Amino acid sequence: MQPADTHSKLFGYLLWIFGFTGSHRFYYGKPVSGTVWFFTFGLLGIGWLIDLFLIPGMDREADQRFNPGPIDYNIAWIFLTFLGVFGIHRFYQGKVFTGILYLLTLGLCGIGVLYDFWTLNDQISMKNAQYRR
Repeated sequence: MQPADTHSKLFGYLLWIFGFTGSHRFYYGKPVSGTVWFFTFGLLGIGWLIDLFLIPGMDREADQRFNPGPIDYNIAWIFLTFLGVFGIHRFYQGKVFTGILYLLTLGLCGIGVLYDFWTLNDQISMKNAQYRR
């Protein structure tokens, strides 16, 4: 049985353009290496170039690992990436209280946004699993 397509290769490649920040690795559920990429500029550009060829495999792994459902990973990641300090990704997930908290504190002064870069895929996967019950 084919796993659901929870993550998009196209979106992964778009994030790869900014891959020296590790954004595509965070998107595919690899926060540790995403953090390493962030602090080393994609392993001085070498890891960033290698990832051009690794994205299809990362996409398959993410599709197998995370639960599909009504909350779309791509939309949530767009909201987090571009509007994270305003908590829009939290409102999208139905987390109104923390969405308001992020809105009033600019993503808890950025620390909450960093936390969400590490955990957004798991947050969505848990929410989607609740809908399946």
